[in-house]
Parts: sequence; structure tokens; C-alpha cells
Amino acid sequence: MSKITTAEAAVADIADGSTIASVGVIGWVTPDSCLAALGRRFATTQSPANLTLYLPVGTGDAVEIRGMDHLAQEGLLKRVVSGSYINPVHPKTGKRPEMMRLIRENKIEAYSWPLGASMHWLREVARKSPGYLTEIGLGTYADPAHGGGKFTARATDDLIRKVQFDGKEYLFYPTWPINVAFIRASTADEFGNLSWEDEALMSSSVALAMATKASGGRVIAQVRRVVPRGTRLASQVRLPGMLVDAVVVDAEQMMVTNTPFDADYLGGQPMERVLGQMPRLPFGADKIVAWRAAQEVRTHELSILGFGASSDMPLVMIETGQMTAANARDYWFTTEHGSFGGVVMSDWQFSANINPEAIVDGVTQFDLIDGGLCPFTALAFAEFDSTGVVNVSRFGTANPGAGGFIDIAHNAKRIVFCGTFTTGGLEVQVVDGALKIVREGRQRKFVKQAAHVTYRVSDGVRNRGQESLIVTERAVFQVDADGLTVIELAPGVNLQRDVLNLIDFPVRVSRQLKPMDLSFFAQHAQAVRSVA
Repeated sequence: MSKITTAEAAVADIADGSTIASVGVIGWVTPDSCLAALGRRFATTQSPANLTLYLPVGTGDAVEIRGMDHLAQEGLLKRVVSGSYINPVHPKTGKRPEMMRLIRENKIEAYSWPLGASMHWLREVARKSPGYLTEIGLGTYADPAHGGGKFTARATDDLIRKVQFDGKEYLFYPTWPINVAFIRASTADEFGNLSWEDEALMSSSVALAMATKASGGRVIAQVRRVVPRGTRLASQVRLPGMLVDAVVVDAEQMMVTNTPFDADYLGGQPMERVLGQMPRLPFGADKIVAWRAAQEVRTHELSILGFGASSDMPLVMIETGQMTAANARDYWFTTEHGSFGGVVMSDWQFSANINPEAIVDGVTQFDLIDGGLCPFTALAFAEFDSTGVVNVSRFGTANPGAGGFIDIAHNAKRIVFCGTFTTGGLEVQVVDGALKIVREGRQRKFVKQAAHVTYRVSDGVRNRGQESLIVTERAVFQVDADGLTVIELAPGVNLQRDVLNLIDFPVRVSRQLKPMDLSFFAQHAQAVRSVA
């Protein structure tokens, strides 16, 4: 009997009050047609209502691949639990995602978990364990002492608990069953055997299916094509059809935002050709940050890069000649989603690498991260405060959550935090090789107290011997256990006026204060406007 069906038929039997889950990493591997069909069903019939939506990571771009935004309808969702959220401005409508509006207006119960927990929790559901136990996240916003991951006032249940085990404190994430899972692959046969040969990521696809079937639930897979059963090598099939209940075919599914398909994300290409076609970043404050942070990258050291200026580092390294066809494979880059080697991409293409050498699933990737196998990381920051807390998870009207930030930062040996010194309209110029602040950003990022506790950097430095820098376009700071020290200054920047006066707490100035590399600024003597 064939499992091939339409998206409408696949979602027709989902009951009110169900727990549904979906894979997806921004636009990557997002089963958009299935999510859209469920959204249409509710808009037409007002059923199914009061759903719980579980997302290991933010699913869809809320623009052309809407993902979870299809389900952001009052009455459809009771609760959403996600490892991250997204908040882009739609280029045509100027609106923010509906899911973020529901969170801002307290229309739903919203929770945000660290991505390592949201991935590993699926394994515990699959093996019918009582829950996931970890020390990662203690002292952060996931800790019940700091909110327990609750992002709206309606979110009152304690989905994360602090417990004692063998004399130590841990965070405990109790399990509950998943009724329906939406996943996406490349190819299926009529029995539902799935392969991912056209996908740059697998994310939590297999773990999500396993957890759902162990819960007695249904797995719905969206694919690009169907082939006859038995025509693929068994080694190509990553999820057996015994664990798949329905298959929806969408021959036009996008690989990722603005990309129907690009074989370079699957690897196996000559490095010379790949590097030769990489785009050049426009010069700006973010590019300065990426360039300076890239100086901290070492060869033969697994380096995990986060979103923002951090993910721009390989492109700047290629442009400046630091990374070439001859040495590119000596730089071991990865992201939190399991693509290894090649060139980490930025913007909507972030999470996958161009010309990777290996791709592992998301749960395995967080085994690697939590095992401390990524000794170097470069991550973004939205706020840094007087107690050594960094915030990327909640600020202003944005509630992005942490993604993999907490697990990555907790387990790295060396951390570089990358970002502009201020944000909101910052404009800079380079004149005669010197940096000039034409217009300061409206929001300070070095604050007395951060709005959210994403990670306590000072604790990592003090208790686990971590080394940490903060790189901005105008200054570089060393993070010590008891504060910050300015160690480098961009040419043309006034230390007191442009740095110290704009920090809401005292910082030290190194006696060996050095200029940032003058040659980089000399090469870019042009007016620029940053994107900060």
C-alpha cells in the first residue's frame, strides 16, 4: 500500500490539543507545504485548535519559506517550545513574523530552550526516559532561578526544573509524547524509505521521527521526488519506511531561502572553483569585526561559528588571502547544525557550508559540542554587562532565544564574541586609514545589567579556564574573571570619547594597549555605513 498522499490529507486527522513537532533550520529542510496545509485547515475550519508546537530550532524564514509562521494563528496554538525564534522584516510587507507578534502580545504560551537541550530531549522521548538531565544552562535564562525558559506571561508551567543528583545541581527537562511530526527529505519510495541526498543538513529529522513513533504518533515526510522501492542502496536510506506514515511530494520545495537547489552545498567540488566564486562583503563595521576575529582562528582546530559577523569570517579570510585553495582544508569550520569543512555561509544561508566534507545530524552534532570537541568558537553578542553576562536571547522587542549559543559557549576553550560596539543606526567611515564614527548607534551594548542571561562568561573564565575576547569595530576587549580590559584600539578612535564614555561600567585599559592592524584600515579608505 502506498503512503503517498496530499498535504491536505496528511493533516486532516490531526486532533485538537495535539502536540506536533517539525524539523527545519531557518529555510533548510523545512517541510513548508505540510505546515502551510495545516495552517490553511485551521483558517478554514478553526480546527485543530490548542496545539502544542515543538521545534528543536526555529523553522522557516517567515518570508518566502514561512515555516512555523503558517501556524502563528490565535486559537491554533496554545503553546510553542522552540530552540530559537526568528524576527526578520518582510521585504515586501515590512512586517515582523506573526509568531513573534503572538509572543510579544502574550497570545500564546512561549518557551525557549537551549538548542542542545531541544535536540537531546528528543532522544529521551524516543527511549521513553523520564527526561533530559544536563548541567549546561545553569545560571542562564533556562535556569528556573532566571525564568526557566519562559518567554510570555502565559507560560506558567515548569518545563525545566532544577534538581539535585549525586550532590550536584542539574537542569532537568521532563519528557512528554509527540503526536505528529513533520520532517523533510529529498526522496522517498511508496513505502516511505527516506534519503537526504539533495539536502545540506539533516538536523533533527531522524530523532524527531524516532521520538514520535515511540510516542505512538504519526510521522509525515515531505519530499521532492518518489522513486520505486528497492532502487536505492540501503546505505542511502537514512530513515526506514517502517517509521514513516505518510509522504507528501512537493517537486518545487526550496533547498533554502532564495535557493531552489545548489549542489555546492553538498560538497565534492574543487576548492579553487568554490573559493573563486565566493561573494565579497561590502565594507562596514561588521566586516571589520569579522576580519579582526578571523585573526584568532587557528588551523587544525575545530572551530564553530555562530550567526552574524562571526559567520562572515570565512568570506573575509578568503578576500584577504588568509584562506586559500592551498590551505582551505586546514581550517576546520563547522556550525551548530552539522556541516563540516568548506566555507561557512552567512545571512539566510547560514547553518550549512559551501563545499563541506561531511554532514552529521543535529543530535550527533550536539554530542560533539557538549563533549568539548569544538575548542574554538566565534559568537555574536547583543549585550555584555558589568557582571560578565552576555545576552543574545532577549533584547528590546526581539525574542530570538539562544539557539546553540549556550552549549557552544559553555564547552569551548576559546571564545570570541563578535559585534559592533553600539547598534541602531551606527555609521562609520575610514578616512586616511583611520576609523571615524560618523554617527553613533542609538543603543549601547555594554550595559550595567543585561536584559537576559544567555551565558555567564566570567564564570567560564573563572571556573573552567576559558579564554575570551570581545571584538568590535573600534576596540578589542579581554574578558577576565572580574571584568573587561581594553587591549586594542582601532586607528583614529578616541579611547575616552568613543569607548570608555559609552560603557555603563568601569573597564580597565591595558598598559600594553595596541592598535588594531593599521594595514587593514589603510586598504579600505572609503565611507561606509554599517548594518548595525
